[in-house]
Amino acid sequence: MAIGEKVYGHIESIAAGGAGILRWQGKTVFVDYTAPGDYIQGVIFDESPSWARASLQKIENYSSLRTESPCPHYGRCGGCSLQHISYEAQLDIKRKLIADLFERIGAVKDLPPITAVPSEPYGYRNRMQFHRLPKPKTGQSRVGLKERGSEHVISIDSCPIADLGIQRALQNKELVPPPSLDRFTVYSRGPTFLQEGKQERGTVNLLDARIKMDASVFFQSNGQVLEILLKKIRSLAHEADRSLPAADLYCGVGTFALFIQDLFPALDLMEENPRALALAKENITNTAARFFSYSDEQWARQAEKMAHEHRYGFIVLDPPRQGLSAPLRNFLSKSGSPLVAYVSCDPVTQARDCKTLIQAGYQLESLDLYDFYPQTAHMESLAVLRKS
Repeated sequence: MAIGEKVYGHIESIAAGGAGILRWQGKTVFVDYTAPGDYIQGVIFDESPSWARASLQKIENYSSLRTESPCPHYGRCGGCSLQHISYEAQLDIKRKLIADLFERIGAVKDLPPITAVPSEPYGYRNRMQFHRLPKPKTGQSRVGLKERGSEHVISIDSCPIADLGIQRALQNKELVPPPSLDRFTVYSRGPTFLQEGKQERGTVNLLDARIKMDASVFFQSNGQVLEILLKKIRSLAHEADRSLPAADLYCGVGTFALFIQDLFPALDLMEENPRALALAKENITNTAARFFSYSDEQWARQAEKMAHEHRYGFIVLDPPRQGLSAPLRNFLSKSGSPLVAYVSCDPVTQARDCKTLIQAGYQLESLDLYDFYPQTAHMESLAVLRKS
């Protein structure tokens, strides 16, 4: 196999990054914008000893899973990679990917059935990051999104996955980059519209509560699915030992803690970002709450010293993509609460972490896909672990 070589065949499945998988001469070949069941022609543009990447040249037979994309920028914009596949098929693909990761990396033998919690396929995204367009032409938007596989910024005046407020701002060319920022974040939901570098601070409605937030601080991008997840976390909290404190680790602005704080005598919140933790202090009203501006390694080492006198009835985890640190995995293995809710944006590291916890005596009670990002290959999942 060599660069420029033509390949042919059926697409078997979709890989974790969204590319289709083709088998050719004993190698796995990844081809973007393909669907399981397509029969395609491609050309190799990158290779290694065990895999290669090919550009799609022609689809000779179309998969029944295909659909038309509504976005004029699809295929060039780097945001979406699955708009050519029906939404029902996207959910099935992501379910299978999570199951495969937990079986291979997590070494889970009896995997519970994975439920997919769907979203509205379009118009769902409340939080987006835009880039300054270096030299906008007359009539163009002054902002754009990164081109796929490039640092080049393409002009965007519509985005079908965006919340209605963001769509309106794009169409009316109302998004203007702040002078000091080449990239900035926008948040829109209902009456709330925030922009980094301008009106950053505000509140947003979630279920029956209002939560203070900042456009420059991480916040979940799909409010509809977030509310379903919040109900699930609160339901789990009701099952926990509520005579003991709870912990919200990687708490951000305190979103999960806000909806369980009335169920426990005390709460510990850990967050490395000081701006996010400052907002958490404003959002949480439990007077026994404690706030730790620590990395997870720092928090785990301190918690380990206090484990004999300070136990938890319930722990919520929502780490960044790299998952739990080794010290935190060790703490949870030895001194974790009987019930753990692990929210993840990367099922690869979640499967790795769950393997450690299962080896320490936890059981994987349930594993569910929460589809925060339709039309993309991104996956969010909730693993519920229990130890008797």
